[in-house]
Amino acid sequence: MVVTFLSDFGLDDEFVGVCHGVILRRAPQARIIDLAHGVPPQDVRAGAVLLAAALPYTPPGVHLAVVDPGVGSERRAVALRTAEEGRCLVGPDNGLLLPAAERFGGVAEAVEIGGSPVASPNPAPTFHGRDLFAPVVGELAAGAPLEAVGTPLDPKALVQLPPPLCEVGVGWLRSEVVLVDRYGNLTLAAAGGALAEAGFQGGTAVVASCGDRALPLRVGRTYADVEPGGGLLHIDSRGLVAVAVREGSAQAALGARGGAVVLLKAAGG
Repeated sequence: MVVTFLSDFGLDDEFVGVCHGVILRRAPQARIIDLAHGVPPQDVRAGAVLLAAALPYTPPGVHLAVVDPGVGSERRAVALRTAEEGRCLVGPDNGLLLPAAERFGGVAEAVEIGGSPVASPNPAPTFHGRDLFAPVVGELAAGAPLEAVGTPLDPKALVQLPPPLCEVGVGWLRSEVVLVDRYGNLTLAAAGGALAEAGFQGGTAVVASCGDRALPLRVGRTYADVEPGGGLLHIDSRGLVAVAVREGSAQAALGARGGAVVLLKAAGG
């Protein structure tokens, strides 16, 4: 059984390693793929974007995702099964899991696992990754049915993230930043087709603005389409509109972080 793992835990502490250990104690034959552990801390939307982008490239299995600013609160913990491929997703019920589930036909079945019989009997209130989610993942990877790890939950009751801002018109596009990667590239909520809808074709000169900062861009396909230090507007590998600076940082140039709104306008428009 393949298990994938995505979190905002980072790699400086023992958090990722002990979750591996808990899973493997219950499912020794499981193969764990670490998708990412550098999700911006507590940024649920960024985690959701990364998870939804990654899972179509992985084998079906059990998928653990933990970006959980509400850990220890009354937020639910859930496990769900997708309608297509029967994938199991485990994590907090805060909107993190649903965009990925939608890639596989949506949620066919869900259970609430806050009182799971397979969880640690004395869970630490600040580390559900180790004491709640990982034990459930281990049991599912070992072959347990979903109903054995929790109580049934109506999939319609699962928490969804509010839709990110995305507006488009002829000659302009206004969209929320949903992800900033380690290179400083800004991924927007807008799907790639929004560029054509705005009339931004290859080579079009565009100005990006965020607050009182502006950055000239050129529409292209690859970083090589602009000179070093030049701004690029393109469709990234996730199929989303992105702003980049070749051999530089669009985040630094615009001062934009996750949740910021970037306005793209045709130069001279």
